[in-house]
Amino acid sequence: MELMMVDPRALKENPDQMRRSKSSPQADALLLASIKAVGIVQPPVILPARDGGNGYVIHFGHRRVAQAIAAELAEIRVLVADSDADHDAMRALVENVAREPLNPVDLWRSIERLVALGWTEESIALALALPVRQVRKLRLLANVLPAMLDQMAKGDMPGEPQLRVVAAASIDEQSEVWKKYKPRKADPQVSWNDVARALTKTRMYARHASFDDELATAYGITWVEDLFAPADEDSRYTTAVEAFLGAQNEWMTNHLPKRGTVIEVNEWGQPKLPAKAERVWGKPGKSDCTGWYLDRDGQIQSVAYRMPQVKKAKGKAGETEEAAADDIETTAKARPDVTRKGMEMIGDLRTDALHEALARAPIEDDTLLGLLVLAFAGQNVSIASGNADGYAQISRHAARLIGEDGKLAFDRDTLQQVARATLIDVLSCRENRSDSGVAAHIAGDAIGADTFLPNMATDDFLSCLSRTAIEAACKDTAVLPAQRVKDTRAALVRHYAETRFLHPAALFAPAPDKVAAWADKHGRAEDDEESGADAFNESDEAEDVQPADGYAEAAE
Repeated sequence: MELMMVDPRALKENPDQMRRSKSSPQADALLLASIKAVGIVQPPVILPARDGGNGYVIHFGHRRVAQAIAAELAEIRVLVADSDADHDAMRALVENVAREPLNPVDLWRSIERLVALGWTEESIALALALPVRQVRKLRLLANVLPAMLDQMAKGDMPGEPQLRVVAAASIDEQSEVWKKYKPRKADPQVSWNDVARALTKTRMYARHASFDDELATAYGITWVEDLFAPADEDSRYTTAVEAFLGAQNEWMTNHLPKRGTVIEVNEWGQPKLPAKAERVWGKPGKSDCTGWYLDRDGQIQSVAYRMPQVKKAKGKAGETEEAAADDIETTAKARPDVTRKGMEMIGDLRTDALHEALARAPIEDDTLLGLLVLAFAGQNVSIASGNADGYAQISRHAARLIGEDGKLAFDRDTLQQVARATLIDVLSCRENRSDSGVAAHIAGDAIGADTFLPNMATDDFLSCLSRTAIEAACKDTAVLPAQRVKDTRAALVRHYAETRFLHPAALFAPAPDKVAAWADKHGRAEDDEESGADAFNESDEAEDVQPADGYAEAAE
């Protein structure tokens, strides 16, 4: 290169200059003040005119030459480059970027020029100190309609979300939309939001897909990477919505669990349960059903529900058969040894004796617990269970306590297992007919059931809370309430992803005043007679209990 002094007014503009968009007035004013104060520190680079004339063309340094003319400098120092130096596209790009950031469109054009000269995306990123993902993102501008690029080069740039949508659309689609939203004389600015809205397509993301690559290929699904998305997430997507949903439905059908079904969703995206089905919010039981459905993102979700117990209807044929059986039984049956009235009398005598024995006879603790299970298994006890369809079948638990001789026979481990199973079938906190009320809350508090509650920081549960309750849940956390409740809920879900959130209303311990009211309502009134248990505890003869004389004689 050769250093020489020239009149800046004699230099010609380069028709293929790097920076096509105008620089900001603030940057030009700052450069002008610098030149007036200290002159041009870095001389512009010029090239001999290609037509063989005596003139020179500016290679890079157009802004410095223009501001030197504005500063009314008679001469400036310039560097005359060799005639083949115009191939040094990277040096020209770095020269411009170092002084003022290029417009994204100008930067993209420079990158495309470097790629045409054999530069790789990785080498360009290294030279410009940019992430490779940023270089690839800029190269997406190659998918933008030229008329839109010209508008962007004027400084009218869309935001990143709008640019993402525009670059993902086809040229034909962009052309149709641009006819409607291109700038007018009265309004030279483009409403990029409207352009993006018109080009928006529903996206189905690979991270929401349950099917594999083989099924994706069968449905003709190809994934496109969203380079504008965060780099640490799987941003692959497809706009083939029908194919994506078809593949998801086929995968669901082939992988349904036992007692599982595919259910539809309503217009709000919520699952539509079968008629008379009751949704199970807690841990589903063995007899509960599972419904799989697709949410609005195309992701497979599951919901547990319980169907009511079906009652067998008696038809005319069944009634006829029962009537015929009754006739046969009536004619064949002989007079019993004890009449119906006699059996009723025996029932009354047995009941009185049973109650007195329970009140006064010595009973071991294990036997007492076994008798309590048998009491729940009685045919006069009906328990609306929160753990089964319809009513609890305690008899299946009590049967484990009966030996081969028909009497109570069990070990302590079996007794504890049966007692736990009985309590599981009896106690319930569900908001339906199986609700045990305060009794279940007291029981859960006594055994520390709070530690078994799941994480309640889910979108399903948090959507049931008011704004005040949501903001109260943010207390003592790093989550700050957002303007939209939806954003606050999402932040809470992320915050408690690895820990556990329990809403105070879900804790088992009931309020003391509630327990006092319950105890007062169900407690013994002052004028009630003493119960058999109280009589046993207060009787002076409790230590030496003997059966009645009649029973002793019968035993002898």
